[in-house]
Amino acid sequence: MSYTDPTSTGVRPVLHLDGISRVHGQGAAEVHALRQIDLRVNPGEFVAVMGPSGSGKSTLLTLAGGLDTPTSGQVLVEGVALGGLSRKRLAEVRRRSVGYVFQDYNLIPALTAAENISLPRELDGLSARAARREALAALEELGIPELADRFPDDMSGGQQQRVAIARALIGDRRLVLADEPTGALDSTTGEAVLAVLRARCDAGAAAMMVTHEARHAAWADRVVFLRDGRMVDESISQDAGSLLVSAATNAKRQGEE
Repeated sequence: MSYTDPTSTGVRPVLHLDGISRVHGQGAAEVHALRQIDLRVNPGEFVAVMGPSGSGKSTLLTLAGGLDTPTSGQVLVEGVALGGLSRKRLAEVRRRSVGYVFQDYNLIPALTAAENISLPRELDGLSARAARREALAALEELGIPELADRFPDDMSGGQQQRVAIARALIGDRRLVLADEPTGALDSTTGEAVLAVLRARCDAGAAAMMVTHEARHAAWADRVVFLRDGRMVDESISQDAGSLLVSAATNAKRQGEE
């Protein structure tokens, strides 16, 4: 595991959140979900996002993946500003460049595991046979090849989660966004999934993961802490114990301000 300060290199970040804010509602009902977030994630980096409930973690991921639009600022994926794209072009960028692991899996009930995973590749013009080969390889990587022809309703929550992760990893996607990807998994399986995400980053992809677990964040190169929609701290990941201390210290400090 290595870390390079993203501001100290000439490498173009895979993900650049440039002063993004997100406001919901108006007037007395106005809620600032995110406030002026500046964040770059370079090729090969694994960034964990932590913070209390309501701090803006999931909103950060939805904006990074082009699933929502910031009120101000801009999101760039591999140098492409998502805000300036047509709906068709935005869908293409999301499909080809971004793998998203949702908390609720978002699998299509009428499709098998292999069909769910291969669908984005087929939409990009890959033949059904070639897309299925890639899907089977992704299932093998996650240790669940036996689920290939099973439908979501015939899987446990943990199995659906791993299928969703396989779908996010298929193809040459350079950015993987994961919202509590180990939430439905036992500790052993969760560690195996994190090892797969870590390996993808070591191979040159970039990943950003929301997590409440310090031991999971310890797989990352950097940990970003959010509170009340603001980025309040950023630490180089070392080990789970130090992350717990850092998170607790940070929360106490912010609460006293």
